[in-house]
Amino acid sequence: MSAEPHWFKSSHSSAETGCCVEVAIPARAVLVRDSSDPDAGVLDFEAGEWRVLLQVSARGERPGSLR
Repeated sequence: MSAEPHWFKSSHSSAETGCCVEVAIPARAVLVRDSSDPDAGVLDFEAGEWRVLLQVSARGERPGSLR
């Protein structure tokens, strides 16, 4: 049985804008959920996918599949 992941709120989350994201990093993966609705579902990224998403986002771009 696996333990419940430890979730932490993104430093870019803001109650004022309604953009509230939580992240958990269990072994070899990154989980992301909406902290205002944590039961709505979870996005599951492999570590390499998460790294690319952060790099592309930092440049103000969107990954090709999101265009």
